[in-house]
Amino acid sequence: MVEIIELDDVDRGLLHALQVDGRASFSRIGEVLGVSDQRVARRYRRLRSTGMVRVVGVVDGRRLGYESWSIRLRCTPDAAVSIAEALGRRSDTFWVHLLSGGTEISCGTLQRTAKERESLLLGKLARTNRVLAVSAHRTLHTFVGGRVGWTGLAVLSPEQQAHLAAGRAHVQADEGERLELSPGDEAMLEALSRDGRTGYADLAAVTGWSESTVRRRMDQLCAAGALFFDMDVLPTLLDYRTEAQLWMSVPPAELGATGRALVQHPEVAFAGVTTGPSNLTASIVCRDDTAFYRYLTDSLGALPAIRHIETAPIIRTIKRAGAMLFG
Repeated sequence: MVEIIELDDVDRGLLHALQVDGRASFSRIGEVLGVSDQRVARRYRRLRSTGMVRVVGVVDGRRLGYESWSIRLRCTPDAAVSIAEALGRRSDTFWVHLLSGGTEISCGTLQRTAKERESLLLGKLARTNRVLAVSAHRTLHTFVGGRVGWTGLAVLSPEQQAHLAAGRAHVQADEGERLELSPGDEAMLEALSRDGRTGYADLAAVTGWSESTVRRRMDQLCAAGALFFDMDVLPTLLDYRTEAQLWMSVPPAELGATGRALVQHPEVAFAGVTTGPSNLTASIVCRDDTAFYRYLTDSLGALPAIRHIETAPIIRTIKRAGAMLFG
């Protein structure tokens, strides 16, 4: 059972600092928070031990030519959990949710090739007779999520954030040609997907490279926009109890303005444009059902371009930010 702990200002500042720079040193975070690096390290270890907080290295599939897909499945009631867990064990899924009623699954995948996509959608899922319906849509653009983190963590001042960002070793440059990964890159990215703060010595051990080579290659991938570091935190740690997914239909000419408006909503943990009749999707995090109702009626109700909306509460998260959350 996950330990629930009470957060103070140092804990919350640490979480936001790691969202700004997931590999920032404890000493630099201490400078920003006005506490010792030993205190920061102790707080991080405590939060990390709960299983509710971690820094992860995330691959930006667009820079590698991967396709990002959002998949919805409707299953028989007896099969949803086992199918969701099977999807969670796949290396090409990076989040898997069980939705309202326990008969629907939503997941995100990164497919390197059309063959991989067809193997999943036309092969494995199509052959499972407990899957009653499947819909899959390409994610074309992201407004919130990934590099643009959830604002529910935000507590640092702009000056504190700037101080952290100024010390970041990895500065993203303009995107260039598509990158190709070597076996050493794959090994390094696999280790960082489990723990984005893995030390250079440990990364050298799994890649067979020297520490200086690891550091240089990580800098290159980050500068090219192929790798970034995300602060993954379970919303319940911050006393957010209601999560839901939304699918909205918006006229194409209004997609940009509506998506940019969602960026300003603190309830939005993810928002992106997809193919399909519901062309704008979002993940919402609220304190409770009352706050969720207010968000739907007030914040979303104020966006006139939304022609249709479908909502589904998330009743269980199987996988998030590439890591399984069960077993």
